[in-house]
Amino acid sequence: MLNQVEIFAGLSESELEIIANSCVSRSYPKNTVIINEDDYADSLYVIDSGRVKVYCSDKNGKEFIMNTMQAGEYFGELALLDDEKRSASVRTLDKSVFLIMYKDEFTKILEQYPNIGRTLIKNLTKRVRKLTAKVKSLALQDVYGRVAQVLTGMAVPRGERFYIDEKLTQQDIADRVGASREMVARILKDLTIGDYISFENRRIIINGKLPAHY
Repeated sequence: MLNQVEIFAGLSESELEIIANSCVSRSYPKNTVIINEDDYADSLYVIDSGRVKVYCSDKNGKEFIMNTMQAGEYFGELALLDDEKRSASVRTLDKSVFLIMYKDEFTKILEQYPNIGRTLIKNLTKRVRKLTAKVKSLALQDVYGRVAQVLTGMAVPRGERFYIDEKLTQQDIADRVGASREMVARILKDLTIGDYISFENRRIIINGKLPAHY
């Protein structure tokens, strides 16, 4: 499975085996907090199975969902590079299994296998650049633009239409884009009236290219 994970792209089979041997496997039930924002950070998590949400909370407990992730994706990577606290919380959405690499093991790999270290650091840098571009894009868009980006970013093509497999509520989307539920409800209603989107078993289907502006 590790050869499908972005952070390990470019490593040979023998190098992937070294990585696998340095990780431990842990299983957690649904709705378990894996990482708390501001916790001490010392490990990278690779999702072997299941799904998680990555989120931040304000002082009143309101959540802003930054991302949802599934098997083959990873989180907590900054813990391998610095000594700062966790920047977000992570909670399981399903029963999930993780491969966990601790910072001490990562440091040993850097010392013993320089090529693995160089490759991982290069891939981590690409990841940070992608996240920066995503944040910039969201910051410069209005609410409709952010909603449209979330929908298209989560959709999977099937035939001529695009399906979002996760059952998103209006509040889920509002938490992702930093807007009110009422505003999101209005946008979804108008997109439905225009036949840009439809719903099937509480899942959103994108029927064609979404309008550039609201």
